[in-house]
Amino acid sequence: MDFTSILEEITRGFASFYWGNAVMLAVGGILIALAIVKEYEPNLLLPIGFGCILANLGMSSDHGVFEFIYDFGIGTELFPLLIFIGVGAMIDFRPLLAMPHMVLLGAAGQFGIYGTLILATLLGFPLNEAASIGVIGAIDGPTAIFVTNILAPALMGPIAVAAYSYMSLIPIIQPPVMRLMTTKKGRSIRMDYSPRSVSKAAVVIFPLAVTVIISLIAPDAAPLIATLMLGNLLKESGVVDRLDKSAQNEIINVATLFLGLAIGTTMAAESFIDAKTLMILALGLLAFIMDTVMGLMFGKLMNFVTGGKINPLIGACGISAFPMAGRLSAQMAHEEDPHNFILMHAMGSNTAGQLGSVIAGGLLLALVTGFV
Repeated sequence: MDFTSILEEITRGFASFYWGNAVMLAVGGILIALAIVKEYEPNLLLPIGFGCILANLGMSSDHGVFEFIYDFGIGTELFPLLIFIGVGAMIDFRPLLAMPHMVLLGAAGQFGIYGTLILATLLGFPLNEAASIGVIGAIDGPTAIFVTNILAPALMGPIAVAAYSYMSLIPIIQPPVMRLMTTKKGRSIRMDYSPRSVSKAAVVIFPLAVTVIISLIAPDAAPLIATLMLGNLLKESGVVDRLDKSAQNEIINVATLFLGLAIGTTMAAESFIDAKTLMILALGLLAFIMDTVMGLMFGKLMNFVTGGKINPLIGACGISAFPMAGRLSAQMAHEEDPHNFILMHAMGSNTAGQLGSVIAGGLLLALVTGFV
């Protein structure tokens, strides 16, 4: 091998490297920094950030082993469904079953999805892409990935990154909106927690009933709701402890690792840096804010109807993002009054939002696939 060949081999990696790749390397570094320094959803942002760096060093999702990981886990929708099994195993639906009126907040928390869909179509996005952008507002990564993979797979990178990034930034994005939409007096409202008891039979029948009902109402949401409820059934049955622990640990951890890596490797500069991506990120943020605003407004409406017994903050966690959104609402109420504990109410709203996001995703698939 002569000197010229050696030089070409040494510099081969620089041949296709341009300023866009450098920008995306910085983006990957920022995601990793948020994961390590701020601890914002590190299990997601760290592999996404590392995958982003790899994509801009020539190892994108359409090359080699990363193409296999993407096709195997995202293309077949396996990773989101495995994650939902783990999420289901972590959820306790007792607060929701004890306070079924929280379902209303879970429904209100999905408003941003449909509002953003309408806005995106007005801005010129095709209906299938507009629906995928709107579902960012669910603040539920697996649902966003599942819907986008069916409706607009070409937008998988920016939509998945937006969904997971905004979910990790809940402690930054939601508090200003919550303070703007509520008063100190409203945030300080104490809510009695003396719900009716929930039987063992109820918590076992619930995941089975929800799977049947939602699969009949929104068949396109069946895989999502089925895996979520399977995980919950593993937990509540009390007879499959090993499977329950595996779902909450090994299964969800492995799936999250490879999901994040697969998403990150779609973030190559040539497909990620454009005006369309910026519009998607902006619209996704708007969807999140609209969800929060509508949830708070509905919380204030419930406060009015009940004569001041409902703390409107629980409306903000009617989105998905379990359990971060619920904890944040409870934390803000506690900051206003150290003796105010609304965590169980917030978790009731938050679990309703988790179900609401799945149903909203299924309805989007049912409605949009009929027009495209």
